[in-house]
Formats: sequence, C-alpha cells, structure tokens
Amino acid sequence: MLVIPGRRCYTCEGPTRRELLRAGSIGMLGLNLANFLGWQKAARAATNKYEGARGFGSAKSVIMVFLQGGPSHIDLWDPKPNAPANIRGDFKGIPTKIPGTHIGEHMPMMANALDKATLIRSMSYTPNGLFNHTAAIYQMLTGYPPDRVSPSGQLEPPNGADFPTAGSHVSKLKPPKEAVLPFVELPRPLQESGVIGKGGAAGFLGKAYDPYRLYQDPAKPIKTEDLALRKEVGPERLKDRFELLKGINDSMPDLEKALKSYAIDEYYGKAFELVLSGKARDAFDLTKEPDKTRERYGLHTFGQGLLLSRRLIEAGTRFVQMNWPSVANGNPEVDSWDTHAANFGPLKNLHCPKLDRGLSALLEDMNDRGMLKDTLVLAIGEFGRSPRIGVSTSGNSNAPDGRDHWPYCYSAVVAGCGMARGAQYGESDETASSPKDKPMHPNDLLATVYYALGIDPDTIVMNHLNQPRELVKGKVVEALWG
Repeated sequence: MLVIPGRRCYTCEGPTRRELLRAGSIGMLGLNLANFLGWQKAARAATNKYEGARGFGSAKSVIMVFLQGGPSHIDLWDPKPNAPANIRGDFKGIPTKIPGTHIGEHMPMMANALDKATLIRSMSYTPNGLFNHTAAIYQMLTGYPPDRVSPSGQLEPPNGADFPTAGSHVSKLKPPKEAVLPFVELPRPLQESGVIGKGGAAGFLGKAYDPYRLYQDPAKPIKTEDLALRKEVGPERLKDRFELLKGINDSMPDLEKALKSYAIDEYYGKAFELVLSGKARDAFDLTKEPDKTRERYGLHTFGQGLLLSRRLIEAGTRFVQMNWPSVANGNPEVDSWDTHAANFGPLKNLHCPKLDRGLSALLEDMNDRGMLKDTLVLAIGEFGRSPRIGVSTSGNSNAPDGRDHWPYCYSAVVAGCGMARGAQYGESDETASSPKDKPMHPNDLLATVYYALGIDPDTIVMNHLNQPRELVKGKVVEALWG
C-alpha cells in the first residue's frame, strides 16, 4: 500500500498547492493525476467521522422558509397564558397534535400539521454589538457574525469577501447530478432598508454558486425567458458553442485541465442541458397544478412561493430558499413581521393566516407525496420579538402594542428526513425570554442542516484570500432525530 506522508488537508477547494506538488512527483511511481485525485477523494470519504451516524445524509434537498423580519415567537409558537398581560398579549393558545403543546390561536392549520414536524422553542443567541435584521440574517444563513459595519450602523452591501450563504455551500459541496437549478431563492431578496441581498450570495465562493434568483410574484404568471433558447440561437448553434468551449478545455495541459474541468465541464455542461431540457421551466409553471392544490397553499405570494418550492424540489433542485416576501423592517400593517408599530392586528389579520395556510399545506402536501422522507423543511426567522410589549430592546421605538427584536429566545419548525414527528425540542422559561433547557444557537441548526445533507459541518473551506475557514462554527443536534 502506498502512503504519501504529510498532514492531510480536507477542503472543498480540491487539492492544496502542497498536495499538487506532491502529486507531480508520483508519476515516477506509476500513478497519474487522475489516480491521485481519485485517491484523495476516497481518503476524504474514509475520514468522515459522521459516516453512519443517525440522520447523517438523510436529506437529499432542503426547503428553507426564511421568515425575514423576525416573527413573534410568543404570539405564534410559544404562548404563555399564565404570564402577566404585558407579556402574554392578546392571543390565546390552542392545542396541537404534539401532546401537551399549544401554539397561538391564529395558527389552527399548523396546530393540526405539527404531527409531521418538530417545534423548536429554544433557539437563542446573544448579539455581539449588532441588534439589527441584516446582522442576524447574515449570521443565520452564513454561520458567521458580520465583521464590517457602515457608519449608519447597518452592514455594508454584499461583496466578494462575504461568507457564502448556506445554499451556495450546498451547491458546491452537493451539486445535483441532473441538469437542474441547484439553488433557487425566491420571491424577493433579503433586505433591510437600503441593504439588499446581504447574507444571500456565494461571497468568496464566486458568482458561479450564487442562487438562481426568481424575484417575481409566484401568484402571477412567471417569466422564464432566461431559461429558454433565444430565437436567434437554435439548439444546434448552442451545441456548437458548447463543443467549442469543451474543445478549448480538452486542449489544456493535464494539470490545468484537472483544476478547471469541474468548473467548465460541470458548470457549463449542466447549464447547456438545463436550457435544452426545459425541466426548470416546467417546474416554474404553476398552471400545471390543480386549482384545489393552489387554493390550499393560498392564492398569495407566500403560498404560491411555497408551492413552487415543492415543485422545484421535485424537479431535482437541491436547495430552495423561500423568503417571506417583504423588507425585513417594512410596514407591519402591509407585509412585515417587524411589528414595532403594531403587533396584534397585523398578526391576526395578515401574517398568521398566510403563514398558517401556506406552511401547513407544504408539510401536508410533501408528506402525502412521500417527499418528507428525504427533504428537510425548515421555517425560521432571524430572531423573535420581545416578551414585554411596548418596550425598546434594540434602540427602536415601539408602539404600546408593539414588540421589539429578541434574539435571546425564539422558535423554529423543522420536518423531514427522519426527524422526530409530533415532537417539541427545548423549552423556554415562563416569559419566553430565554431557553429553560436545550438552547440551540442558529449555527447549531445550520450545522445540522449540512449534516442532514451528508456534509461534514467541520469541512474547511478557503476564502478569497486562500485562508482556511470552518464551514460553520456550530454543533450538530442529533437529538432532533428522536
């Protein structure tokens, strides 16, 4: 058995410079570069400490329902009927399919659908100086706190030095085998005030791993011209262009070709097949769904976006991020979870009915189709809302019935890929102010998402400066599998 001595370095970037130098010297031993890369891949697989662990690799795909704006956990998922009036608020609790667990009275459909999911009531983190939406969104989706802040107190716009969003890492580490869109974000970007898209891009991985951004209203006819051939470019002409590109790649020196072939053959090859197959365009065509199904999800942007998410997963997309269709700090009377100015009226009349109908429909529909067996569904916001009504916890002003930002304790819903059904994980204290037990940092939840997909959360990635970084600084919560 041939052993090449030296410290092994496992990254998602392929071989390191030192490994390539070592590879160049093994030809005399009867091995070529292809042998070396195959050996390296096998060595990595053999050293995965999670292989065979409960829940590891149980998911083929993910739907992240990201409720940007910060929904009130105490009014939706974690009511406290015995708390003082200025904490418990206007809503009562109702029983759910989870024995002994109640949720807010304006979520009756979800109360019946929770037998297919786990309700997490102990999400928690302490903000490091920043208490705004963008910082919390960035941390939730990248696994890292932000390190650059503008003079206004908000984050700087997205740039190539940012940590990649979760879907981008998944696109690179677990690319689909078919010609499908690997990562789709809809129906609008992440946004707080004028900062748009922070935490929602591939960052230092490069734009090839950015999501396909469908910033359209799924409740209206969807335009997919960019997924179709232009009239002046027929299939044969497009094929000729691809063959020319492939020919250039084939003419490269062996070492250079080995380094670039994945980027060219895989990326352009799948894009070529994607346009010709029409599979993605078919997934976006909601008119192929029965009217009854569309109505069950809700004939609004959020509901139809969830239905589209299910169709994309069926078509083979690996990661779908369905954002709540509003600016994080928007007007609560119209569309935002950011209920400083008014909490109870908007929740009762707007937000809860849409979330209740859409999310329950997604869980029930995917369960009926057998899709929850290998799809992880996660619904979460960047934080919760303050237990005490009408007080300021983040420097914002609040109306007498408004709730401020609260990252110290909030809730999430997870389902699928063998996770416990009809279960509650963690518990908050008597005022929903902090976890009473089993606190879960958002990084832990993100690590668990990677783990479910068969990705080692401890994987080392190289940033734009070729510096090693951990995929996410979090611990896997294996207990979610029961």
